[in-house]
Amino acid sequence: MKKWMIAAALLVFTSLGVAAQQKQPRNPQNREQRAPQTPEQRAQAMTDRMAEKLSLTEAQKKEIYQINLENATKRQKEMEAHKEERQAKQSEMNAQDEKIKKVLTEEQRKQWEEIKLDRKDQRRPGGQVHDRSEIRRGPRGGNN
Repeated sequence: MKKWMIAAALLVFTSLGVAAQQKQPRNPQNREQRAPQTPEQRAQAMTDRMAEKLSLTEAQKKEIYQINLENATKRQKEMEAHKEERQAKQSEMNAQDEKIKKVLTEEQRKQWEEIKLDRKDQRRPGGQVHDRSEIRRGPRGGNN
């Protein structure tokens, strides 16, 4: 009986240790749930974290806040420009797809949609392909 109790306790502690070591996956929905921060809010949050960790003086806080604000403003502009580029590319792709659909027969359209879904399934949420060997290549790719 005593051996069983020890074995059970050992099993529980081992399981807890393994569970604690596992990295929790990031939830992309959390990003959407957070309210977007202004560059000023991001700069203030970063400055506050630095002040807490580094015991900054008031003069240092002011200087670092300005540096963080400059960087946050620059990054905000870059993100907005990148977003506009992605939207423009998406519009171009949609227009191309509509033109292609007009040329194809109904049966070909169905096949084309299946091909697109297969390609989409091969991609990770970030848009990267899981395994390069899984990419179906046409005549140019050479992996037929």
